[in-house]
Amino acid sequence: MTTPDTPCTTTHLLYLHGFRSSPQSAKARLMAAHMARHHPEVVWHCPQLPPSPREAMAMVHEGTAHWPSDTMAVVGSSLGGFYATWLAEQRGCRAVLLNPAVYPARDLEKYIGEQTQWHAPEEAFYFQPHYVDELRTLSPGELRAPQRYLAIITKGDEVLDWREMHARYAECQMLLLAGGDHAISDFASHLPRVMAHLGQ
Repeated sequence: MTTPDTPCTTTHLLYLHGFRSSPQSAKARLMAAHMARHHPEVVWHCPQLPPSPREAMAMVHEGTAHWPSDTMAVVGSSLGGFYATWLAEQRGCRAVLLNPAVYPARDLEKYIGEQTQWHAPEEAFYFQPHYVDELRTLSPGELRAPQRYLAIITKGDEVLDWREMHARYAECQMLLLAGGDHAISDFASHLPRVMAHLGQ
């Protein structure tokens, strides 16, 4: 049994994309390629999440229910960072958060209505009003083991307020970057730090 301070080798890794994003995002594809090349023994799972937060977390729960909590980990970007926090609190596993959404119920309220996918603009979906309530229900509360988390936050995030992210994850391991953007366009340069947190 590992403790929060003991690096463990990750055997199962989940990647959760953000709002309107997909497994085709630059960070998801970069991580998928890195894992396939350098850690092919690790089970990699990066599902396309449905717009309903409740359905998304039901899918995640079902897809990872048989994974060992001690050696599984989750990486989440933006809204996926909020989801990753929820899952990490449920399972007690390690998590890497990339510009994580802190108050998605508040922030996504203005997106109620028809939306398109960033990486497949021809694919539209309707963001329902009750999805906001589902996000409120998923609020993970206080972190039980902040040491399990690594948060990578850019001060230049043009979508989310880095101060809110910094305050939320203040007790966690953190990489606070000057400048940058919401997408963390230089994510490749931070992969060694991510892999170290995952025990790889």
